[in-house]
Amino acid sequence: MEDMISMDGDFPPRAHCLCRWYGVQHFLVLAPSAKSDAISSESKCNLLLSSATVAINNTNCKVPVFAQIQQKWRRMYTGVAEAPGVRTTFDMVHLMKAPPQYNHLQGLLTIFRSKIAGTVNIPYVNVSVRFTFVLQDWTHYSAWPQQPPDIDEVDNENDVSIGYAGFKSLPFGAIEDPIRELHLYTTWPCFTEDMMVDNSSFSDLDPLRAPVWSVRVRMVDNPECLLADYLLEFEKLCSRKESTEQLLGKAYQEENEENIGEALQRLTDPGMAFISKKATVVSRLKTRRKKRRKVESNEPEPIPTELLNEILSYLFPDDAENSSEESNSVNDEQENKEKYRHFKTAPEGSLVYKLAVCMCVVNYNHGGMKGAAHLWHEFLLELRYRLESKTLISGLNSGSPNLGYCILHQKLQMLNCCISRKIARERRLKQTKSQTTAETNNENSSHQEITNTKEIQSSSVSVSAEEEMVVDELQGSEWSVKSNKTDSDSDEEFFECDDDSRHFDDKSSNSDEKEISEGKSGSLEGTSDDARTDTCPDASAVSTVTSQQISPEEEEESSLGSIETKNFVDSVAHQPEGRLRQCDDLLLQSCEEPLYIPIMQDPAPMTEDMLEEHAEILAQLGTSSEGAELRARMQSACLLSDMESFKAANPGCILADFVRWYSPRDWIEEVNDDGILKGSLSQRMKIPGNTWQEVWNQAKPCPAHRQRRLFDDTKEAEKVLHFLSSMTLGDLALHLIPVLIHSALIRVEQAEMKNLPVLKTTLEQIILSASKTTRSASQEVTKYQELIKQIKLVEAVIARSESLKTKFSPQATGTKNQAEMETFVSSLLEQPEVPVIGAAKGPAGSLIKKLFIDAQRAFKSTDEEGSSTGQNTSQFPRPTGREFILRTSVPRPAPYSKPTHQRMFCVLMQDEFRIAGAFSEDTSFQ
Repeated sequence: MEDMISMDGDFPPRAHCLCRWYGVQHFLVLAPSAKSDAISSESKCNLLLSSATVAINNTNCKVPVFAQIQQKWRRMYTGVAEAPGVRTTFDMVHLMKAPPQYNHLQGLLTIFRSKIAGTVNIPYVNVSVRFTFVLQDWTHYSAWPQQPPDIDEVDNENDVSIGYAGFKSLPFGAIEDPIRELHLYTTWPCFTEDMMVDNSSFSDLDPLRAPVWSVRVRMVDNPECLLADYLLEFEKLCSRKESTEQLLGKAYQEENEENIGEALQRLTDPGMAFISKKATVVSRLKTRRKKRRKVESNEPEPIPTELLNEILSYLFPDDAENSSEESNSVNDEQENKEKYRHFKTAPEGSLVYKLAVCMCVVNYNHGGMKGAAHLWHEFLLELRYRLESKTLISGLNSGSPNLGYCILHQKLQMLNCCISRKIARERRLKQTKSQTTAETNNENSSHQEITNTKEIQSSSVSVSAEEEMVVDELQGSEWSVKSNKTDSDSDEEFFECDDDSRHFDDKSSNSDEKEISEGKSGSLEGTSDDARTDTCPDASAVSTVTSQQISPEEEEESSLGSIETKNFVDSVAHQPEGRLRQCDDLLLQSCEEPLYIPIMQDPAPMTEDMLEEHAEILAQLGTSSEGAELRARMQSACLLSDMESFKAANPGCILADFVRWYSPRDWIEEVNDDGILKGSLSQRMKIPGNTWQEVWNQAKPCPAHRQRRLFDDTKEAEKVLHFLSSMTLGDLALHLIPVLIHSALIRVEQAEMKNLPVLKTTLEQIILSASKTTRSASQEVTKYQELIKQIKLVEAVIARSESLKTKFSPQATGTKNQAEMETFVSSLLEQPEVPVIGAAKGPAGSLIKKLFIDAQRAFKSTDEEGSSTGQNTSQFPRPTGREFILRTSVPRPAPYSKPTHQRMFCVLMQDEFRIAGAFSEDTSFQ
């Protein structure tokens, strides 16, 4: 009962209709379960109400009970409430139009007094009034939410929608004004009936003089937002199963078949000629279009030629140096953003990042699925051209694929690795050939000088026999060196050869080196065969040959000093090759020669799916001895290559030298009893038959440039292109949608959110959810649909904020207190109803007043009959709704009864007249 008389519950911003009409906070409603069961007769209503009264009395329930009567749309309720000594009945009147005699406060007071008649003294009635004004026309105060399209640029071929800002960035914002209405509430909180006059001829209720103003905005329920629409259209591609050839037709299919034939030719003939002339992206595109026109000239291309040229030039800039610098700077900025470091997408500004944005824009504005397929087809052709012409792909980080990014970015990084390896190999080959040519010229001139010297010495009588022997030795040694260098230079390029062919080269080189050692000293005649036996992979065959030449006594003598002889022979027979630089002060254990770091092959880069495939193959080998041996051989391929390079750079080295440099933690140094620092291998290296020892025994001195390639860039590049070209449009969209979500979140973050702290929290939650979704093992489209819905919600709130800032800008209000207006705008977004400080005289109130006056001037033709607002408000529009609350306390039903609370709520609108009365009476003294 206290709630009915309290003014705290008057005109709540958000509440149930019964709370607004009767002022109660707790109640129980009995409503029909179906529309056909509406309680329309008065007898049924009285029966239900009496039953509710009996139930309340039996249970001592103090909560009011209401029954919904009549049709549901009328929202008619009747009810009863029982308290100790007091009963309150709740009645209601609902009409479609207000009677003229009750269309003002004076007539409503007449109804209220007649209802509580019978008492001796009727005190003054307390009145609370609220007028509601609705503004729907923002004639001069609403800006375009999006820039209109340029009419000169719009044609039938390239029809773009509103808000199109090009293919380099995603659009943002609402297409229409997201603010639908502005509601102004002018309130007179509480006054007695004799303080104000409101009748059919005059009214003191001037809204401009109301002490309390409050405002609320009605939003468009589901505003059309550009960013969300673009994302939703692109998300639909994920369910498509068509391939690029099926969407584009015959001309594009034949173009792919030509590329496949060229790829097979490159695999079988790696030395085939590549494209030497570097053409631009536009010129290559024109050439492809000419070929297509010969096949099919009737059907137009999905993407216009000029636009396609711009997109490809943006994705593949011809100035590779500038583009790489820009991408690196962008990547550095991206790395500083900690909030996106857990995203498994692509760096901001990278090729995949730009491709995702272009694909989304093309799909929405330029041809839909066919346009996206057309762009993907041209993208693949450009990748293949860059592989053939050995041109690096810009917009990608250098080095091996980064497993922290999406698989599409990893594949393009792998393709870039293949191109860079090919460029480096050919550059090294050219440098070697140029050096070989220079050395050959120098040796020829030196040989000519020696020949001339020999002729002079032979003609002179004073030449001694010792001088003749020196000249012969110089000639022989220089010729041998020349032949060795020529052979090594001719084999500078990596060869796709098997082990037997490489061992044959080792044998031939060893035989040549034996001739050098024999020319220097005849005492090495017995040790050279031992060195050849040690270095030759087929030891049994070589031992058969040597047994025919060496006696048993010599074989026993050579076996006793095999260790010292082997190292010494290696240091003479194998000239060091492939040295990078000296390794500090380290010396070889056997001969005290400096230890050199070799030039080694880089390990083969691998993408995420390649690692998974490799791990699956190793797991399928099983636990058998053969499987374990094969697994160890597969895992030690890189180790074998490094050992062979180390042996070639450090003749006479042993396993301890390699371990000391390659794995320092397996080299243990201790001080012995004599105080000398000694080093030895770790325990795991001393285990008989361990992998390192077996691989060391298999390794032959072979520099990196003579080894079989660990990474076949030609084959891996074709694998990447096959992977990309075999994807359907749906697969491509599923690979790109995580990157697109990443780009959309960055676009949202670029919007103004200074005065929206709630949005910052929401955006952080979306980023956390997106991070988990992009790193999920199974990429589900439904999860990305939820992310798009959340992004759309944030975009709508930001669009509403921008619209309100435009309408309530300091320039429009003419106030210098910008902080106050920003707080007011942010409150409109967060609260259902915001009080206007200073009412009509405040900065916000002045602007609102001007808005309504301008709207009233725009509707001058509206008739002014029934002007209950008087002359003072002629410039202000008529209120859309008027609400009155009348309350008092009088004794009922008899003069000697206890005074009880009486309350009546009235709402007067153009198409509605409603009176809701709560009248109490004393049940103890009737």
